[in-house]
Amino acid sequence: MKNSWIIRFIVNAVALYAAIAIVPGLSVADESWSTYLLLALFFGIINAFLAPLLKLLTCPIYVFTLGLFSLVVNTLLFMATGWLSGLFGVQLNIQDFGAAFLGALIVSLVQMVLFAVLPEDRPRVHAKKPN
Repeated sequence: MKNSWIIRFIVNAVALYAAIAIVPGLSVADESWSTYLLLALFFGIINAFLAPLLKLLTCPIYVFTLGLFSLVVNTLLFMATGWLSGLFGVQLNIQDFGAAFLGALIVSLVQMVLFAVLPEDRPRVHAKKPN
Protein backbone atom coordinates (compact mmCIF):
# COMPACT_ATOMS: atom_id res chain seq x y z
CA MET A 1 0.00 0.00 0.00
CA LYS A 2 2.96 2.32 0.54
CA ASN A 3 3.78 2.40 -3.17
CA SER A 4 0.35 3.62 -4.22
CA TRP A 5 0.53 7.17 -5.52
CA ILE A 6 -2.76 7.99 -3.82
CA ILE A 7 -1.35 6.95 -0.43
CA ARG A 8 1.82 8.96 -1.03
CA PHE A 9 -0.32 11.94 -2.07
CA ILE A 10 -2.43 11.75 1.11
CA VAL A 11 0.67 11.29 3.29
CA ASN A 12 2.19 14.42 1.69
CA ALA A 13 -1.00 16.39 2.38
CA VAL A 14 -1.04 15.30 6.04
CA ALA A 15 2.68 16.07 6.42
CA LEU A 16 2.24 19.54 4.91
CA TYR A 17 -0.73 20.20 7.18
CA ALA A 18 1.34 19.20 10.21
CA ALA A 19 4.25 21.42 9.19
CA ILE A 20 2.03 24.44 8.57
CA ALA A 21 0.19 23.88 11.86
CA ILE A 22 3.39 23.53 13.91
CA VAL A 23 5.85 26.05 12.41
CA PRO A 24 4.96 29.68 13.21
CA GLY A 25 6.55 31.09 10.02
CA LEU A 26 4.38 28.98 7.70
CA SER A 27 0.79 29.76 6.75
CA VAL A 28 -1.74 29.31 3.98
CA ALA A 29 -4.34 31.80 2.83
CA ASP A 30 -7.17 29.26 2.79
CA GLU A 31 -7.36 26.59 5.53
CA SER A 32 -9.46 24.12 3.51
CA TRP A 33 -8.64 20.49 2.76
CA SER A 34 -8.47 21.31 -0.95
CA THR A 35 -5.63 23.74 -0.26
CA TYR A 36 -3.56 21.02 1.40
CA LEU A 37 -4.34 18.57 -1.40
CA LEU A 38 -3.19 21.11 -3.99
CA LEU A 39 -0.06 21.81 -1.94
CA ALA A 40 0.59 18.06 -1.83
CA LEU A 41 0.23 17.96 -5.62
CA PHE A 42 2.75 20.78 -6.09
CA PHE A 43 5.05 19.19 -3.50
CA GLY A 44 4.93 15.90 -5.38
CA ILE A 45 5.62 17.57 -8.73
CA ILE A 46 8.60 19.47 -7.32
CA ASN A 47 9.98 16.34 -5.68
CA ALA A 48 9.47 14.24 -8.80
CA PHE A 49 11.18 16.59 -11.24
CA LEU A 50 13.47 18.95 -9.36
CA ALA A 51 14.75 16.74 -6.51
CA PRO A 52 16.65 14.22 -8.66
CA LEU A 53 18.33 17.03 -10.59
CA LEU A 54 19.38 18.87 -7.42
CA LYS A 55 20.64 15.66 -5.83
CA LEU A 56 22.68 14.84 -8.92
CA LEU A 57 24.20 18.31 -9.14
CA THR A 58 25.05 18.44 -5.44
CA CYS A 59 26.29 14.86 -5.09
CA PRO A 60 29.84 15.89 -4.11
CA ILE A 61 28.46 18.12 -1.36
CA TYR A 62 26.32 15.23 -0.10
CA VAL A 63 29.42 13.06 0.16
CA PHE A 64 31.50 15.80 1.78
CA THR A 65 28.84 16.57 4.43
CA LEU A 66 27.95 12.88 4.95
CA GLY A 67 24.38 13.49 3.78
CA LEU A 68 23.59 16.49 5.96
CA PHE A 69 23.30 18.68 2.87
CA SER A 70 20.05 16.84 2.14
CA LEU A 71 18.46 19.07 4.80
CA VAL A 72 19.37 22.13 2.74
CA VAL A 73 18.12 20.53 -0.48
CA ASN A 74 14.82 19.58 1.19
CA THR A 75 14.48 23.17 2.42
CA LEU A 76 15.03 24.50 -1.11
CA LEU A 77 12.45 22.04 -2.46
CA PHE A 78 10.00 23.17 0.22
CA MET A 79 10.59 26.80 -0.76
CA ALA A 80 10.11 25.87 -4.43
CA THR A 81 6.76 24.33 -3.48
CA GLY A 82 5.75 27.65 -1.94
CA TRP A 83 6.81 29.50 -5.07
CA LEU A 84 5.04 27.10 -7.45
CA SER A 85 1.86 27.06 -5.40
CA GLY A 86 1.81 30.86 -5.42
CA LEU A 87 1.84 30.85 -9.23
CA PHE A 88 -1.39 28.85 -9.21
CA GLY A 89 -3.18 30.88 -6.56
CA VAL A 90 -2.63 28.50 -3.64
CA GLN A 91 -0.65 30.74 -1.35
CA LEU A 92 1.86 29.01 0.93
CA ASN A 93 3.51 31.80 2.88
CA ILE A 94 7.04 31.05 4.06
CA GLN A 95 8.46 33.74 6.34
CA ASP A 96 12.16 32.92 6.00
CA PHE A 97 14.72 30.19 5.41
CA GLY A 98 14.47 29.02 9.02
CA ALA A 99 10.72 28.47 8.76
CA ALA A 100 11.22 26.58 5.49
CA PHE A 101 13.96 24.50 7.13
CA LEU A 102 11.74 23.54 10.07
CA GLY A 103 8.80 22.91 7.74
CA ALA A 104 10.84 20.60 5.52
CA LEU A 105 12.16 18.79 8.59
CA ILE A 106 8.66 18.25 9.98
CA VAL A 107 7.36 17.08 6.60
CA SER A 108 10.18 14.53 6.44
CA LEU A 109 9.55 13.31 9.99
CA VAL A 110 5.78 13.00 9.52
CA GLN A 111 6.28 11.14 6.24
CA MET A 112 8.74 8.78 7.91
CA VAL A 113 6.34 8.01 10.78
CA LEU A 114 3.31 7.54 8.52
CA PHE A 115 5.13 5.27 6.10
CA ALA A 116 6.45 3.25 9.03
CA VAL A 117 2.94 2.49 10.28
CA LEU A 118 1.33 1.84 6.88
CA PRO A 119 1.06 -1.81 5.87
CA GLU A 120 3.27 -3.28 3.16
CA ASP A 121 2.04 -4.02 -0.38
CA ARG A 122 3.30 -7.54 -0.67
CA PRO A 123 1.55 -10.47 0.93
CA ARG A 124 3.23 -11.93 3.96
CA VAL A 125 4.63 -15.40 3.66
CA HIS A 126 3.65 -17.57 6.60
CA ALA A 127 5.80 -20.50 7.64
CA LYS A 128 4.10 -23.86 7.45
CA LYS A 129 3.39 -25.53 10.74
CA PRO A 130 5.09 -28.89 11.19
CA ASN A 131 2.76 -31.91 11.18
